[in-house]
Amino acid sequence: MSAPVVQVETRGAVALITLNRPESGNAINLQVAMDLLAAAMTCARNATVRAVVLAGAGRHFCFGGDLRAFETRAPAGDDYIRELTTYLHAAISQFARMDAPVLAAVNGTAAGAGVGLVAMADLALCGRGAKFNLAYTQAGLTPDAGTTFLLPRSLGLKRSMELLLLNRALAAEEALSWGLVNEVVADEQLLPRALETAEKLAHGANAAFGATKRLIAHSLGALESQMVLESETIARHAVSEEGREGVSAFLEKRKPRFPGSSAR
Repeated sequence: MSAPVVQVETRGAVALITLNRPESGNAINLQVAMDLLAAAMTCARNATVRAVVLAGAGRHFCFGGDLRAFETRAPAGDDYIRELTTYLHAAISQFARMDAPVLAAVNGTAAGAGVGLVAMADLALCGRGAKFNLAYTQAGLTPDAGTTFLLPRSLGLKRSMELLLLNRALAAEEALSWGLVNEVVADEQLLPRALETAEKLAHGANAAFGATKRLIAHSLGALESQMVLESETIARHAVSEEGREGVSAFLEKRKPRFPGSSAR
């Protein structure tokens, strides 16, 4: 029997949720999205879970959406993406509103929806070798995973547009200075440090933590409404001529030739 694509391990009052597709950079396909929602709901409903650490197995945190899965489901890929983002966005909503603080422990690369998971977390730590890259428009796609809601509120509008339009990659120290993560540690110390911080939070005022999280969420506005809009938009663009060319170019490791653009 194959290993689960999302593993949940309870260490006392701390739940360690690990994205477990290391051979694919923990890219998010439909099964990952479904299992991530199940993991989030399990943690939200378990009163003994008082802090959550979200990590990635292997060398990378999360490459974002599994574009190979997108392409293999063309031309009906828009329905697949709507279903995938429905589960993914529901998971993000659960994490954002549960009592337990959520910490992201970012190793290697966080791209696309992987950055959304970092932005969703209440606190985020990364290794010194970590790198962050939105990469959506590079593949002719639009953002999802709450990134268009969360990033402008944490990084500001201009910096968010720089990441989304120019696909600029952020190294660990830049991510810290921009406010995407709270702490940078040695790569080998990432998970121990994240678990140590989660353990400290697990001994805190959990109900007050949860109420504070929901107050912050309310002050930011309607995250769920924005994620519905993200789902519809990325689904449309994934099956457009521009989106199909962008995804094909990404998978073939070549420069995309978008319609109307002059190739260079």
